[in-house]
Formats: sequence, structure tokens, C-alpha cells
Amino acid sequence: MYGVILAGGSGTRFWPLSREEYPKQLLKIFGNQTLIQATFSRVSDLIPPEHLSIITNAQQAEQIRLQLSSLTTKPLFILEPAARNTAAAVGLAAMMLRKKDQDGTMVVFSADHYIRDNAALLRSLHLAEKVAEKGYLVTLGAKPTRPETAYGYTQEGKPLRDHPPAAVVQRFIEKPDRERAEQYCASGDTLWNTGIFAWRVSTILEEIKSFLPELAEGLRQIEADLGTAKEEETLQRIYPQLPSISIDYGVLEKSDRMAVIPTDMGWDDVGSWNALDHVLPRNDDGNIITGNVVNVGSEQCVIYGGKRLVAVVGLQDVVVADTEDATLVCAKEKAQDVREVVKVLKDRDNGDEHRVHRTVIRAWGSYTVLEEGKGYKIKRIVVNPGAKLSLQMHRKRSEHWVVVSGTARVTCGESVFTIQTNQSSFVPMGVKHRLENPTEEPLQLIEVQCGTYLGEDDITRYEDIYGRIKGSSKNREA
Repeated sequence: MYGVILAGGSGTRFWPLSREEYPKQLLKIFGNQTLIQATFSRVSDLIPPEHLSIITNAQQAEQIRLQLSSLTTKPLFILEPAARNTAAAVGLAAMMLRKKDQDGTMVVFSADHYIRDNAALLRSLHLAEKVAEKGYLVTLGAKPTRPETAYGYTQEGKPLRDHPPAAVVQRFIEKPDRERAEQYCASGDTLWNTGIFAWRVSTILEEIKSFLPELAEGLRQIEADLGTAKEEETLQRIYPQLPSISIDYGVLEKSDRMAVIPTDMGWDDVGSWNALDHVLPRNDDGNIITGNVVNVGSEQCVIYGGKRLVAVVGLQDVVVADTEDATLVCAKEKAQDVREVVKVLKDRDNGDEHRVHRTVIRAWGSYTVLEEGKGYKIKRIVVNPGAKLSLQMHRKRSEHWVVVSGTARVTCGESVFTIQTNQSSFVPMGVKHRLENPTEEPLQLIEVQCGTYLGEDDITRYEDIYGRIKGSSKNREA
């Protein structure tokens, strides 16, 4: 059995906590683990890490690697050059697995699900493997606990005689209205479509060829160059041109080889702010409250605060989410529409509030944008003990570093020297440089950037210990 975790989503409905480069699968929404850590933990009980793949993009791969850095055996990372929805992602992963084992069972997970009963999940997957070996495309169905209009449903058909309680899928139902959702909950034969799938590698590729021939042809061209010097170039050229369609719409709803396994594993898709009502405990007033919050008379609310004080008075069925640079206030019933805010932000000429947080975590530490304006940007940089940034160069900006605490080793051109608290260094535009922390204490400094362009993509790397030079990731952030 091989596991594939889809972890490339942007989580727009969880803005402002979730951003394009720090989406919800990287967040600790419940418990002490982030969603991607929880997903990896639950599937590794069944599938060894060397049989696990994580498909994501280069921007998010660094953060996921950082969150899984304690693992002795690392999963395979499959990097998408562009977002092309789940059919392309599943097809790419299946094609790569075919090189190892075309008859292996491939299980597809999403990185942002909540599952209360992991043992029930594992029992269902053991059965799913047996059903998949018979040539079926298997989906796990969750018994609905409420008339949810944001989920897809599957209706059970004829039972599979040799593999109870598995059944053929009679039909798929996409996001019904409230009245129909209530009917499905009461029917007893209609389940939430969890998006957890199992199939043989050869079976899913056959079905993609049948129903999505354009996708199959693109994957064939990529496969032809795998393991050669042309692999990266072919992937970068072909993959962004693949059809953008979900595996559900593109294949599963058309196939006559679908089977469903009913489960009672306590599944929920943590898709939007109001989903927290179903996975987190509420206080006596029905509120879910996190952070530095003062509440006076508010009920049935989700209030997410951070370090700064958030005060709410007399609210009812409202979501309030406060971060360093953005605050969301919306009615719970409109939580699905938060994605529209992100669309507006993307269309604006200035601002990165849809893309990154003010504080950005990196493998070497973090940086926080304190202020920026025309021709300048001010950051607070924290470098972890023993860590170092890549050897790099900027073509459109200079940098001035002032050490606030700790000791910095600076490479600037041909010079290597040490500066300490209250000392500074200037890095001219176009000069190779590197910042390191050679001590066992955190290094904190203030960076002032000046130039005609201050975007994080103005960087050329020459050496890097975090694997960010290869391929499309080499010209991303520091």
C-alpha cells in the first residue's frame, strides 16, 4: 500500500489565519499538531514513511519539510509547478508510483481533515485495499451527522457480496441545498464523500485515460522523461498546461467501477471557520475562544485572537479572527464566502495579505515585516542557533543589518566577519552575501532594505543547506 497526501491547497476560506504560502494544513487548529502533522501521524500507522508521498508546491514544501523534520525516514515530495486541481495531482502521483509498483494500492488523503477515530479509519482502509484489488475505485463514506450543504454525498447501491459493508456507488451528489441535505441525512443510504480514496495504480491510470485523455497524454509526455536530464524541463513545460479539474468530476462520477465503504470514524472537512463548531469544544455560551480575548455577552461565536487584545460585545453567530496584519469579522452563515475576500485582495495593486503573514517561518528561523513603503522595507530577523541563510544575491536592493541580540557571522563578497549586539553591516546591491548564527543562542537583528523592487523573489541562490536550489524553488524566498 502506498499513501499520497494532497497538500497543495491555499485554504482561502480560513483567511486571515490561512494564507497562500501558509495554508490551513500548516496550522494548529486543534490539538498540538498541525493538520499536516496529524494527517501524517494517522496514515503512518498503516503505511511506512518510505511508501508515503506528499504532493504540494515549492512554496509550501519548505514549511511541510520543516514540520516533519523530526522524522527519521522522510516521505517523497512531489512538487507541482502549478496548481491544476486534484485530477492532475492524483495522475502525477500515480504515474510516479507506477515506476515502483503498477499493481500497488494507492490511498489518497487530504492534508486538512479531522478524524476522531483513527482505528476506524485504519479498519476501513484494510477493507478498501481488498476491494481495490478487485479493480474498484474505492471512496470512504462518512455517516452524516448533520445536513451539511458544503459537502458532497455518495449514495450506496448494491452491496459487494464478498466485502461487506462495501457497496457499489449508485450516484454522487454535489453540495445539495438544505432541504435535500436533510433528506439525505435521514435516508440511511447516503454518505458524506470524505475525499479519502483507494485504488490500484494501474486502475486509476486506466480510468484517467478513458475519461480525461488530454490529461493522460500530458502525463505520458512527463513520464517519458522521468529520470533523465529533461525531467525538470518537461514537468515545468507540460504540467501547467494540463486540464484543471477535480478527480471527482473528471473521473469518479463517470466511472462504473466505483465502490463506497461506510465508516463511522468521526470525519469532518475543516473547510471554513464555522466547521470549528463540530471539532472544537465550546464554552457555556456556545463560544469557541482562542487567544487574548475579552467577551461580554457574545454567544455561539468563533473568536480567534493572538497576542493583542480582542474585545467583543453582544455578538451572535459571528466569526472574529485577528492576526498581526488583518482582521476578519463575518456572520457564521457566510463563512464559505471568505474566499471572496481573498479574491479581492489578489486583485489589489498593493499588499500581500492574501499571500503571506507578517511573520514568515523559515527553516533557519523567521522574519517579520515591521514597516514598508516606497523604496524601503524594514524586517525583524531571527536566526536559530547554528542556522544560516543561503549564500545569495539581490539585483534590485541593498540591505543594512543591525544586530539587536546575539552574534552574527556575515559573508559579504570576499569578506567573512563577525558582528555583535549594537553593531551593523551593509550589503550592497549585486553582492553575494550570507548571514549565519554560529552560537547556541538566537540571533535577532533589524534589516533595512532599500531599492527599486523589494519583492521576495529578487534572490539568486548559490549555496543552500535546505535543498532550495534545485528546480523551481531556487529563486523563491530567503
